[in-house]
Amino acid sequence: MEVTASMVKELRETSGAGMMDCKKALSETNGDMQQALDYLREKGISKATKKESRIAAEGLANIYIAENKAVILEVNSETDFVSKNAEFKDLIATIGQALLKSDAKTIDEANEIKTASGETIKELLIAKIAKIGEKLSFRRFMVVEKTADEVFGSYLHMGGKIASLVVIEGTDEEVAKDVAMQQAAMRPEYTFIEDIPAEVLEKEKAVQKELAMNEGKPADIAEKMVQGRIQKFYKEVCLNEQVFIKDNSLTIKTYIANHGGKLKQAIRYEVGEGMEKRNEDFATEVMNQVNGK
Repeated sequence: MEVTASMVKELRETSGAGMMDCKKALSETNGDMQQALDYLREKGISKATKKESRIAAEGLANIYIAENKAVILEVNSETDFVSKNAEFKDLIATIGQALLKSDAKTIDEANEIKTASGETIKELLIAKIAKIGEKLSFRRFMVVEKTADEVFGSYLHMGGKIASLVVIEGTDEEVAKDVAMQQAAMRPEYTFIEDIPAEVLEKEKAVQKELAMNEGKPADIAEKMVQGRIQKFYKEVCLNEQVFIKDNSLTIKTYIANHGGKLKQAIRYEVGEGMEKRNEDFATEVMNQVNGK
């Protein structure tokens, strides 16, 4: 039976599932609307779609490394309760291992990667949403490769609420881990001075000049003061320029150089950063889990 646009539209409105999922369901069931609905429910697609509008800003980040390749990723859940579940942690591991074996650059590409079970990442998420009963979201990832003379440094804080990955040339993993821990703890916005956008730097200079002039300094003196204050700004926002938390006589750049190395790359994921959070207390969260909401 031919699957028409009006049939797909009707099934979409009834199930809330996506157009391609509805078209496939109708094709698989020879155009039978009820069977197509059952198909979507069995696959967890209908249930998963209904949860799309819900907020998923909890979850975990993790890092997986295999020889000269590493992946850092974040997967979100609606509640912290679910993020502590072994099944959720296994889900992240499955996605992470699949990404390590892929060349995916975007979430869309990653969602089509086959996992060890034969399902794509997208299909696996849909199945887990149906089983766990919460919206789950594969938010972001980055695959990082290093050369033979570089090392990875990785660190997870609070069981995966913060994940920090660095690549350092010419030194050892102990130094790299120290730098990864620094990045996790001190929340630098940038890795290097060169990473600061020009508009951000100009705005900071204008703010500092205004502050100096409000202190009664002449414009020429204020301008000179800005240069010193910008150096302090660099130490606050750039990982490479920060004071090393284990030895405040050193910057990160100097600490690495003292061990024969140079920082090449740094990535930090903090779960839910920049996302809207659910406003719900823990007792309600637990009851919702118990009641299957």
